[in-house]
Order: sequence, then structure tokens, then C-alpha cells
Amino acid sequence: MALLTPLLAFLYHLPQVYKWLLKPYYVASLFMSVAFLLIRKTPGICEHLSTQREDGNPCDFDWREVEILMFLSAIVMMKNRRAITVEQHVGNIILFSKVANVILFFRLDVRMGLLYLTLCIVFLMTCKPPLYMGPEYIKYFSDKTIDDELERDNRVTWIVEFFANWSPECQSFAAVYADLSLKYNCAGLKFGKVDIGRYGDVSKKYKVSTSPLSKQLPSLLLFQGGKEVMRRPQVDKKCRAVSWSFTEENIIREFNLNELYQKSKKLNKSKGDWSDKINESQFPPLHEEEEPEVDAQGEETETKKDK
Repeated sequence: MALLTPLLAFLYHLPQVYKWLLKPYYVASLFMSVAFLLIRKTPGICEHLSTQREDGNPCDFDWREVEILMFLSAIVMMKNRRAITVEQHVGNIILFSKVANVILFFRLDVRMGLLYLTLCIVFLMTCKPPLYMGPEYIKYFSDKTIDDELERDNRVTWIVEFFANWSPECQSFAAVYADLSLKYNCAGLKFGKVDIGRYGDVSKKYKVSTSPLSKQLPSLLLFQGGKEVMRRPQVDKKCRAVSWSFTEENIIREFNLNELYQKSKKLNKSKGDWSDKINESQFPPLHEEEEPEVDAQGEETETKKDK
């Protein structure tokens, strides 16, 4: 069952996965993830590699390499149990495949291990995963606009994501957060984002750490009347985030989005009624002109208003 669920999820999202895999970042990542496999199995290259197999076949895995690959599979399965999106599943597979490749290359030849490790570092520093570019109803704040926007209307509830572009968790969560904004955004319930990796003052003011060790990225904060009401994940006394899964179901339940949305719809209606009253006061209804009375001889007589 542990293998069947990820497989079914992968097949369901297969058309979307194809789009990701065709992007240069994922093409290069997949190539690096299977680098050891290609070298070990490619004729003309594998013959020059050392091996610990009893039959001396250098073009097949030895027992230690099989153990490393099996251990990698177990780790990926454990990590993917907490994965939310397909991007996280694919990202975990790529990440731990690269780690396994580093170990396998160093075990095969130190020079090959150093070369592969250097390529991984260069790739990490120069290539960034593609950002989410789909539809969303999200307002992006800067350090100069966030306070004014949160305090502009006390009737508006804000859910703000504090994120950093370099964080893989924030990148994976982007699609989930965008989908929530499409479902629940309205005049009384709005969604915002602020890049605290770029605006350090915002990070300090709202006490959201950007340190990878704190595991506070991403953080969702709920504001009502310009004041923070709650946040997820919560932070303990050591300034470390309490483990919390950023699934759509958890966010809807913890932040009471359905209830907030119903209240916000009432706010929309009251705003609509108020605007109608303003229009009526500015533009009073026009009265129909009274038609003149006509006597039996066909001559017009005075209207009642003239009388």
C-alpha cells in the first residue's frame, strides 16, 4: 500500500509531470540523478570501471551498490509520506538520488566523486527550480506596503505567507497557496505574500526566522484588524517550528477558512447595499411627467399641477 499510493498519485498527475520534466532545470536534474547508472551500464565505459563482483563483471552493480540503492529507496519512501504536491515527490527523488550518486562515485573513484560533487555544487548555485506561474489571487507586499495594507480596513481578514524564493518548501507550497486563494479570496478575506528573504526587516518585526535550521519557512499568519491572530507552524521556546504539514485540508481546518469565507460574503453584501444607497442618494429616481387632460372638444386643459 505504501508503494501503491505514490504510484497512483504519480499516474494521476502524469500530464502535469511531463510539463515539469521538459523544463531545463528538471532535465539537468534527472540526468545528474541517473549519472552513476548510465556510467555503470554504458558499454565502452563500464569496462574500465572497478568492481567487487565475484564474477568480475564491471557493467553490473555489486552487492554494496545494491544496498546503497535500496537504502535510498527506503529514505525516499519515508520522505514522500509527508510530501504534499507532486513537485515535492519529484524533488525528494532527485535530491536523494544525487546524494546516493555522490556516495557511489566516491566509492568507485575519489576523482570521479570530487568531479560529481563539484558539478552538484555548481548546479545548485547557478540553477534555480522554476517558480510557480499559475493563476492566483494574491497580493505581494514589500517592507513599505505590508503594514499599511493590513491596517487599511479593520473588517478585512488577511492570510499572509512569509516565504523565501530559495526555500524548496516554499516553492512546493506555492501551488497549494495559489489554489486556496482562487477558492476563498473575496473582499473580506484576502491572501498576501511577502518575501522575507529579501525584506529582512519584515522578518524581524513579525518574528519569522529565515534560518533553514528553524524550519519556519513557509509561515502562514492570520491577521484581523491589522493584528496577528494565529500562525502556522507554531514556534517553541527554542525558536524552532513545531512540525506541521502544509496540506490544503490542514490549512482549511486550522484557519477556519469556510467560516471566514461565509462571514466575508456577508461583508460583501453589506458593501453592496451601502453602495446602492449612495447611488440612490446621488441620483434620485425620476418622476414620470403627467400627461395633460383633454376635454371632449379635443382641447388641452390644465394639469392638476397647474391647477
